[in-house]
Amino acid sequence: MTAQTGFSPAPPRKGMTRKQRRMTMIASAGAVLALSAGLVAYALRDSIVFFYGPTEIVEKGLTPGTRLRLGGLVGEGSVVRSPGQKVSFTITDAKTTVTVNYTGLLPDLFREGQGVVTEGVLEAPGRFRADSVLAKHDENYMPREVADALKKQGHWQPGDAKAGADAATPAAPAK
Repeated sequence: MTAQTGFSPAPPRKGMTRKQRRMTMIASAGAVLALSAGLVAYALRDSIVFFYGPTEIVEKGLTPGTRLRLGGLVGEGSVVRSPGQKVSFTITDAKTTVTVNYTGLLPDLFREGQGVVTEGVLEAPGRFRADSVLAKHDENYMPREVADALKKQGHWQPGDAKAGADAATPAAPAK
């Protein structure tokens, strides 16, 4: 106690100030969010791919029952139609070939030698059951991912299609 006021001076603070506590809380929340984002990205690392090519499926050693998208070229002479809208064909990337079984109507532009992306389940090594089949939508278009995969495999013919061209873009007016 002091002689004049009768009160003792306040003891010095040993804890954090309000500003320090706030900054600690913000930094902790940011660290938790960054960790969460990192874990989500790690868990989805294989699912983010638009599609796998036949060679990638073999190299990754994907197990039967894996749901994925398979893309490449429909093999020449491989389309076999059966009763009940059942179709069997192969998809190739010039290195590896996978047999695809599909039941349903195929897109009008589906044909041999065309780029396609199928979605379905890997039944066994070299066999795929498709739920849906997507074909290119006009004569000058091929999905950029399919074109890039074909270029990587050395099977790309530049005059055949414009990779990733937007088919909705109107043609130049005739003169």
